[in-house]
Amino acid sequence: MRTPILILALCAALAGCAAPQRPDADPETIASVAYRAPDKPSMTLFTMVNNRTGQGGHTALMVNASERVIFDPAGSFYADIVPERQDVLYGITPRIFEAYRSAHARETFHVVTQEIALTPEQAQIAYQLVTGNGRVAGAFCTNATSSILRQIPGFEQIEVTYYPVQLQEQFAQLPGVVTDKYYENDSEDLKAGLAQGNATLNTTAAAGL
Repeated sequence: MRTPILILALCAALAGCAAPQRPDADPETIASVAYRAPDKPSMTLFTMVNNRTGQGGHTALMVNASERVIFDPAGSFYADIVPERQDVLYGITPRIFEAYRSAHARETFHVVTQEIALTPEQAQIAYQLVTGNGRVAGAFCTNATSSILRQIPGFEQIEVTYYPVQLQEQFAQLPGVVTDKYYENDSEDLKAGLAQGNATLNTTAAAGL
């Protein structure tokens, strides 16, 4: 009985890491929004942490390589102007990055970002791994992300885990990591935050901003 109970507990803890799948965007749409950040190659681990319990609710990984993308395994984020394919979000401009982070930060959760510099070779391997991974089942967001990280040269010491905070703690031990914690006090309803963020992005896009 122990294994089924543990599985149920994990699914409950990672309820935010299980979202309806969106249809894959076509290659032409993805190519049209490609964005390469001017910063040096890097990757950023997102951990959504419950303000009440300290437990993690979701894990995602942003990679800045030949273009900047967010691997959002079984994630809830959506925006009309952000195409998604196989759990990867494309066209991650600074505005989209802020919208993604803001959508997950609310009264009940804050967002921890941990950025680490990469060589161009490491960054491109990370990019290929996230874009080639495929869709991830609900509650497997951290498992998928940690499995990818340990395949990147220099990150082999990362242990595969199902728990976002455990992965966050491992990532914190890497040399050169820059950590930030982001809080908002708006509604605890994630769907409301996503809808508001989508409306704001549509408005700014229509205004050409």
